Amino acid sequence: MADIPEAALSWAYLRAGGPGGQHQNKTETAVQLRYTVSLGNLSPEVAERLKKLAGKRLTGSGEIVIESREYRSRLMNMHAAVRKLEELVAQAVVEPKRRKPVRPTRASREKRLAAKKQQSEKKAGRRKPIV
Repeated sequence: MADIPEAALSWAYLRAGGPGGQHQNKTETAVQLRYTVSLGNLSPEVAERLKKLAGKRLTGSGEIVIESREYRSRLMNMHAAVRKLEELVAQAVVEPKRRKPVRPTRASREKRLAAKKQQSEKKAGRRKPIV
């Protein structure tokens, strides 16, 4: 979490659903991590890619909401949420390769047209001759 500033993070704790009995019903072990993209120290290009990668986890105010309720421990859920955020940021940092449009070669176009002509002649040979 060295590259993610603490000021950009805010935490909320929730009660996790599911089985667990009395302890589960009274403790808030689930974690909700909110990361404000504008407060992060990311370049504008990386921030845009991060917002696109976040998808439905992005709120209208520019926050990314990550929830973790995998573990029974709040501390472990906090670590899991930070790990998810770090993975998301790491994906956004990698710049996608730009596609280079390539035109088909003349030989490949001629080969395709020859194959089409051959297929057409094959099917035409199956028809009954008109008398």
